[in-house]
Amino acid sequence: RPGEKSSTAIVVSMVSLGLSDSLQKAWETVFTKVKRAVVFMDAPSAESLHWYGGALKMFEAGALNIKEFSSFEAGSANQKKAVFIVSTLIKGRTADTIKDIIGLSSFQYTVVITAVSHSVHLLANNVSVEIAGRLVFDQFEEKLCEWMGNMNFTTEVMHVPLLLAPLAPHLFFTPSFTMLFPLVPQDLKQINSARSEKKRFTSLHDLDLHSLPPALQIKIMCLVSSLNCLFEGLSIREECFAVGATSRLIAGELANYPQAKNRRKSAQNRASVVFIDRVLDLTGAVAHHGDNLLEKILSTLPLLPGHTADVKVSMVELSAVQMTDEAQNIIAPGCLAKPNDPSARVLWEAILGMKQKEAIMEIRRHLVDAASKENLPIKMNLGRVSPEQLVSFIHLFKNNFKALESHCGLLQLVLATVQTMKHPSFSRWDDFLAFERLVLQILGESELPRVLRQLLPCVKLHSARKEEDYSLDDLLILLVYIYSISGEIRMGDELSDTEEELKKALVHAFCAEPELSPLLQKITGCESSSDVTLRKATSVVDTIFASLRDLTKVRANMKQFRSVYSPGNDVHQASYNPLLKQIGEEILHVDRHDPLDIEHMSAGLTDLLKTGFGMFMKVNRPHPNDHPVLIIFLVGGITASEVRMLKELVSAQKTAIQVIVLTTKLLKPIDIPEFLFALDRLHPDIGV
Repeated sequence: RPGEKSSTAIVVSMVSLGLSDSLQKAWETVFTKVKRAVVFMDAPSAESLHWYGGALKMFEAGALNIKEFSSFEAGSANQKKAVFIVSTLIKGRTADTIKDIIGLSSFQYTVVITAVSHSVHLLANNVSVEIAGRLVFDQFEEKLCEWMGNMNFTTEVMHVPLLLAPLAPHLFFTPSFTMLFPLVPQDLKQINSARSEKKRFTSLHDLDLHSLPPALQIKIMCLVSSLNCLFEGLSIREECFAVGATSRLIAGELANYPQAKNRRKSAQNRASVVFIDRVLDLTGAVAHHGDNLLEKILSTLPLLPGHTADVKVSMVELSAVQMTDEAQNIIAPGCLAKPNDPSARVLWEAILGMKQKEAIMEIRRHLVDAASKENLPIKMNLGRVSPEQLVSFIHLFKNNFKALESHCGLLQLVLATVQTMKHPSFSRWDDFLAFERLVLQILGESELPRVLRQLLPCVKLHSARKEEDYSLDDLLILLVYIYSISGEIRMGDELSDTEEELKKALVHAFCAEPELSPLLQKITGCESSSDVTLRKATSVVDTIFASLRDLTKVRANMKQFRSVYSPGNDVHQASYNPLLKQIGEEILHVDRHDPLDIEHMSAGLTDLLKTGFGMFMKVNRPHPNDHPVLIIFLVGGITASEVRMLKELVSAQKTAIQVIVLTTKLLKPIDIPEFLFALDRLHPDIGV
């Protein structure tokens, strides 16, 4: 109906505008405090600022300097004002760092801005949340005066919800929650080991917040509180849905969050929020069939120090410095984030939403347009785009400072592409893709043991390994792919024997590694390869395979989304069917019916009564497509390929619903083995 469509369009535009406004409002609050101050920021806060507008915004607001939040930093003798911006609770290690910095400085005015709400500070201090006021913040203000040495000096402690970093208009990630990853069956065993036999849980779905370790409880409540602040700024009344055990915990806490009740009563907009556990489908997170340039850039180039979603782009090509390894540290690196450069931002968003070939063509088009605007002598070749051709175009800007300055953002994105295409690992992406296709084919004809036997010859000692062979990091990525896509497996002697053979080969490879990669250091807990004994390697590999076996069971309780593998037939080859795509199709489908695996989390008595009456009479249960805005929150991360897939899915459905994606992290394949085999998921770092 025309009237309904018009109403939907109005609400959609309001919410879209509101997200940008919400981010702006949060940072403007910060900027009002930084005039004539030296600013100390922790890594997640700095990363949020990086994607919002960068250090430039802070200096424009009057900041004297921006420094790392570290006990080894301090203000100079003539700097009397400090602003601390932290993403954590202001207690424990965070409080100690603030004390150390103040002790080394001469501050008379101190402002502490935390992204954690006062209600969560009360929870962390075991104080009843019903207590009104600013008890914890007031007490910390007194401590700041003590540390500065004069109770008459000025102090402020405040909460500003710096939750999101904007990657694109409809894609945001949460820098302070990048290491929050869904629980797996191994974690349930650990929780149960501390409980009496009668009180043990049979499934991850049986867990409630209070059964989790305190640090994880606080981490989850930090996220819930931050989302509540976000929705308050957007004037949204949300319906919460969940797919997966950890998402169920988060969605349940948000649905019943006491501070959200008044917000929902007066909210002008409606939205559905669907939380999804990444661990339910790790195939897409480690796969190489996404055909996405950005995914390859993130996997190839080194991360910017302290960042999780941006990379270092060498700018030596645009300088007069010789191309040597030493030169990389002389010239400041470029990056991908371009929040203050409209034309570069347009290209960034295009790369995010395009296939690799299209993205590279678009990069060349933007580069040619820029050169034409500056009247540079460009020779256009409409053939295949090569890194050499792009470099020749870049060199036209090299000796023209005005052109270089005007198009610096664009040139950084082009250089990131060139450096990725020239990197040895770029061509190896196809090797991974070929093996993954082989796995899909074999699974259609046979079972897991045969797939593992294909991988066995690929496990080689370092001394026998050639450049094109798989490293141990690569093998762990492939193992995650194999076990994740296999789904439920049939146990038996053949599988056990094959696994034992593979484990034995991996143990020897671990022990023979002359130098441990950063991933292997985290997994083994050893800094040096000499510390990896046979016993240690055996224990590590056994734990890895226990986790891999867990992956085959993660969808066992599902009715509709039990598999991400399509076996194929006479017409179509076997393929991977992403869980995210299945969920998206289910939500946006025109012929709407009750989703079997997307659980609605009730927000109190009214919803429970609806559900109860539904047993006796026809009641429309809440559905994720009830509202004009759909917020999908991926707990554990999303890949650039999946972002593009969602965009294409929404476009194909021709829906009036606006889809916004929130996630904890922008993923690359190497992240997943760390999350599975090295991360202590039950005890996250909360800065205490």
